[in-house]
Amino acid sequence: MGGGGQQTEAGGGTADCGGSRGGVFTWEEVQKHAHPDDRWLVIERKVYNITKWAQRHPGGRRVISHYAGEDATDAFRAFHPEPNLVRKFLKPLLIGELAPGEPNQDHQKSEAVLRDFRALRESVEKMELLRAEPWFFWLYLGHIILLEALALALLWTLGTSWPQTLLCAVLLATSQAQAGWLQHDFGHLSVFRSSRWNHLLHKFTIGHLKGASANWWNHRHFQHHAKPNIFRKDPDVNMLHTFVLGKTQPVEYGIKKLKYLPYNHQHQYFFLIGPPLLIPVYFHIQIIQTMISRRDWVDLLWSLTYYLRYFLCYVPLFGGWGSIALISFVRFLESHWFVWVTQMNHIPMDIDYEKHQDWLSMQLAATCNIEQSFFNDWFSGHLNFQIEHHLFPTMPRHNYWKVAPLVRALCHKHGVPYRVKGLWQGFTDIVSSLKKSGDLWLDAYLHK
Repeated sequence: MGGGGQQTEAGGGTADCGGSRGGVFTWEEVQKHAHPDDRWLVIERKVYNITKWAQRHPGGRRVISHYAGEDATDAFRAFHPEPNLVRKFLKPLLIGELAPGEPNQDHQKSEAVLRDFRALRESVEKMELLRAEPWFFWLYLGHIILLEALALALLWTLGTSWPQTLLCAVLLATSQAQAGWLQHDFGHLSVFRSSRWNHLLHKFTIGHLKGASANWWNHRHFQHHAKPNIFRKDPDVNMLHTFVLGKTQPVEYGIKKLKYLPYNHQHQYFFLIGPPLLIPVYFHIQIIQTMISRRDWVDLLWSLTYYLRYFLCYVPLFGGWGSIALISFVRFLESHWFVWVTQMNHIPMDIDYEKHQDWLSMQLAATCNIEQSFFNDWFSGHLNFQIEHHLFPTMPRHNYWKVAPLVRALCHKHGVPYRVKGLWQGFTDIVSSLKKSGDLWLDAYLHK
């Protein structure tokens, strides 16, 4: 499970990459091992060789590999609700520890920020803010099923004229969006004591209620949380040359005279290829390709139960092509909802290459909050508390508001910007940030 059997000298000691635990290393030595065929990382001052084991990492190879050559302590704590259970998998990978004179932090990170954030996390654990209330999620699941039942009952009782069909589509899109937020919960945290129940409910929610894949979502979304808004590490900022983001990428494209699309107009064509097409086209194709290419037959079967249920319910009402038209329109509506909610917290924020920031600074640079209200909480699935969610991914959403004042105080102490916007401001900032990036591209394209 470790690396090869090569002896490595570092910091006055040696370490057998196959599992010898006698190595004493400097940060400089650790940072040399950040390549696809040679990966080390540090957790709580212990050095681990994850080169071969990364392929078997339950969260995916990429998410753990993004921390190669770095301190992964805070990421490790953030993603694993039961760290003591996970540590048994780390033991065979242990090759040594940091030399006594080495600091706890790497890459010029602030020791004070690291210390205070880890103290905050200990307080959060003592306050039991990471413990979920199952009743909250059962009620949430119930309201999603109720929305779907109302949509079907409306058509069966009142007919399939345009007003009823339109209302049905809105109800179905609402249930789809809310199911998306709920599967997001089940993917991140342990709602129930039984891991089997959590796993089953995640598969049910994203597979049977949405027709998507839990494994596809996990492997993609965990990378986003591990390194948000960082090119080559966060798949959410991989725009396949359709958009240029942030301040660095537009200038790079402009200097290289790359013009796959007229990026100075991206804030306009965003409305044509962004919200309307992300879920119905791009995600839909990617999910199917991923399940088939990875032979993820369990997720494929779960997603097929969604389509089987849908067509059994709606083909008698609309026929085959009519049912396809309805589900396409529902996906179209849901896609708008999803894009605006998820991107208002990220696209307007800092998007750049790896800067090796500490956990707090990295997450706050990439995220912002939207003002709290009953509607905003429901509409966004509590992702208006994006800062708290990113700092504590396994925290149940009903506790975000409790930890928010503590996070705000910590940010104020260390001068880390804690941004809160109105909902409409969050939406408009998406467009304005795309325009700014497009203008940067045009200036570099024409003049550099």
